[in-house]
Amino acid sequence: MTKHTMAFMVTSPPHSNNTATALCFIEAALLNPSVEVLGVFFYQNGVLNASNVLAMPNDEFQALKGWQKLHETYQVPLHLCITAGEKRGLSDEITLAQGTHSNISSHFIVSGLGELVELTAKADRMVQL
Repeated sequence: MTKHTMAFMVTSPPHSNNTATALCFIEAALLNPSVEVLGVFFYQNGVLNASNVLAMPNDEFQALKGWQKLHETYQVPLHLCITAGEKRGLSDEITLAQGTHSNISSHFIVSGLGELVELTAKADRMVQL
């Protein structure tokens, strides 16, 4: 059986139905034995999925918890475009009186567009969600 490699780019914010669909689609790919998921790249408003300070109402879909569970269960690399993140208030180096902090979930890898190019080059298929 030939194994296909896939990479994903998420551009939808955490409060979008498209984000819930992306999580389901990626998990379905991970459960397919003929597919290897190389990683997920978060770009544009999709970077907001990595915010550990964004408060969603309890009765709404909790995207961050979904991404964290996906990473913990399948060890899928979650790459965050830091340039897009910084434009939207995310940073891994926020200096406060108590020291340097991050408002990015530790499940995400701070990356640049070079990582997107690498994922695209390695994957048989790149899917934007």
